[in-house]
Amino acid sequence: MNEEIKGNHSTDEKELKRLSADLDQNIKMVTDQLGTQPDIMIRQLHLFSNSKAALLYIAGMTNVNAVNLLVMSMISEPPLGSSEQVESPFDSLMYRSLAVGGIRKLASLDEVLLAMLEGNSIILLDGFCDAIAAFTCGVEKRSVEEPSTQTVVRGPKEGFTETLHVNTALIRNKIKSPNLRMEYRIIGHQTRTTIALVFMKGIADDKVIEEARRRLDLIDTDSILESGYIEEFIQDKTFTPFPLLQNSERPDAVAAGLLEGQFAIIVDGTPFVLLAPVTFVKFFQSSEDYYQRYDIATFLRIIRFFSFFASMLLPSIYIAITTFHQEMLPTQLLISIAAQREGVPFPALIEAMIMEVTFEILREAGVRMPRIIGPAISIVGALVLGQSAVQAGLVSAAMVIVVSFTAIASFVIPSVNMGTAARLIRFLLMILAGTFGVFGILAGLMMLLTHLSALRSFGVPYLAPIAPLVPGSLKDVFIRVPWWAMKKRPGFQKKEATVRQGTPSSLSETDDEHPQEGSEQ
Repeated sequence: MNEEIKGNHSTDEKELKRLSADLDQNIKMVTDQLGTQPDIMIRQLHLFSNSKAALLYIAGMTNVNAVNLLVMSMISEPPLGSSEQVESPFDSLMYRSLAVGGIRKLASLDEVLLAMLEGNSIILLDGFCDAIAAFTCGVEKRSVEEPSTQTVVRGPKEGFTETLHVNTALIRNKIKSPNLRMEYRIIGHQTRTTIALVFMKGIADDKVIEEARRRLDLIDTDSILESGYIEEFIQDKTFTPFPLLQNSERPDAVAAGLLEGQFAIIVDGTPFVLLAPVTFVKFFQSSEDYYQRYDIATFLRIIRFFSFFASMLLPSIYIAITTFHQEMLPTQLLISIAAQREGVPFPALIEAMIMEVTFEILREAGVRMPRIIGPAISIVGALVLGQSAVQAGLVSAAMVIVVSFTAIASFVIPSVNMGTAARLIRFLLMILAGTFGVFGILAGLMMLLTHLSALRSFGVPYLAPIAPLVPGSLKDVFIRVPWWAMKKRPGFQKKEATVRQGTPSSLSETDDEHPQEGSEQ
């Protein structure tokens, strides 16, 4: 890894344990720290200058061919009369001999241990207090595949992997700009996990990036195993069901966020990349919205918003009306529902709770079970339990329909985190509806709106651009206008970087055909 990596709790240089000039002493310090383990490989070598050297690496974390080539280049004799015969062995290896792509000089024991645990090979020379780290990483990794959680009909099929450098390369392949910046940090005293802070210089707000750096540097923990650890440490507010950072498996979605002024956090070992700042409406936008025609994308986005509110409100509305406000129903519908509920021994609230909890258990069982058994769980839950419960008179058929539609609507939301938030709020609204009727639902929605208004994501209002109202950004909220009409970036960028496109001179359409042109805020 040639990039400079910053540790969030790095000690001062003079406090690090320096290497010794004695080769055997250096090997002993390494083995004392790592222990005598079968996968710690130490090979003693004699160089062309009769200098003693040692090659240290961890089997399984290095590429065997790269290590073999490295050894051959170390022991090869230099040609007679070459400058290598008058240089020191260390300088000769550092600047001339090693057949490896990346090398760097190490001065302390901590740096040597970290480089080995990352998969690098370490070269120690007798008589020198520095070591050389050669990039020979070769850990088995998953290939680039289609994302499993964010599929699209039209669009790229590549997704992030668990390898940091593969993920950064996927982003650089999308954004071939010198303004793309990546800052590396190491977080976790035990796991020593490498993360990358990615942003577009000149587009992302400098204050937001500085705040992101500050929050990352404040993290003091033993382990970072997934990006969810980082998310909880740096989010603005802890006690909220709503996600304050967005995660994505798609390089195109992350690239689009960077170009709108967001920053990304890539964590080594997970395919889920964090994006921030975010707003409420961001969780209802899909990458496919920008690959389809604008009218189709607008229709699908409206369906998502409707599905979100339906999954959150439909059971509570049914409970409130059937319990307190029967006069709101048409007579025939009221008679039909009353006939269905005639033999049901539970009130509507308890009936809905039984069905919702049962569905949540079935959903969790389907996720945790092996893929071969998962469909069987769905069949048992839908056909056996649902039909049997109705025939036994425990629940009414209308309640089964309401819960089923609610479940289907929750799957329409592109973000799993936002869908989970709707599921949690649904239970609270059901209790309020069973206690106070429609008044309880309205009171719950008012509390929910107040809570959303108070949320911030790295200082950005969660309900923007609706509250506070930003008219120029409403072109990509509930609807998506054509690309030629979105001349400005909606979001979080610098004020001087809002414009992202001009008026194409090649277009021959008249102003009547492009009514949005000239009305950009």
